[in-house]
Amino acid sequence: MRIVLVGPPGAGKGTQAAFLAKNLGIPHISTGDLFRANISQGTDLGKQAKSYMDAGNLVPDEVTIGMAKDRMAQPDAEGGFLLDGFPRNVVQAEALDEALKADGLKLDAVLDLEVPEDEVVKRIAGRRICRTDSAHVFHVTYNAPKTEGVCDICGGELYQRGDDTEDTVRKRLEVYHSETEPIIDFYRAQGLVVTISALGKVDEVTERAMHALKAEKTA
Repeated sequence: MRIVLVGPPGAGKGTQAAFLAKNLGIPHISTGDLFRANISQGTDLGKQAKSYMDAGNLVPDEVTIGMAKDRMAQPDAEGGFLLDGFPRNVVQAEALDEALKADGLKLDAVLDLEVPEDEVVKRIAGRRICRTDSAHVFHVTYNAPKTEGVCDICGGELYQRGDDTEDTVRKRLEVYHSETEPIIDFYRAQGLVVTISALGKVDEVTERAMHALKAEKTA
């Protein structure tokens, strides 16, 4: 299957993408991984992306699109892929359609992870990270440490990242609504959108998503 995964910040896209890609036997292609791979390998697109990022600017659509096309052309993606973070706007969605059409291919589904805005804020603003080891992540509601402000694992100090504050999260949501959410209508017009609730335990959401995708494939 060829799938695009969309949803607001805090919807759990990265977590779900990893599980879904494994269950479906297709590569998980994320924008972040594309950037890191191209920059570390010193590709022309990577050098272009780095120059924009170093200057504090957004990477232009054409650079991101070029990276995505190169990745989708690799052998492991011949049988399908799951795109996470791309496309992030209608321009990129149109470019993806054109690239697939040129190869006689098309998307099978666009999986929309739906989460209420207040839940997104609660999920992200409640995160606390260990200063000693950033892999140790807690949450004031869903995974509270035994002692407030102290990591259960190593005893390090827990803190809230600057981009996890409520004000920052709401600004990120505004960007999502204005830039990325319109692609849902773009794909809905093609009959590709499958919307599921991303509330509940991780495995519950994964099972919900797999069921919806299988139903879409057999429809």
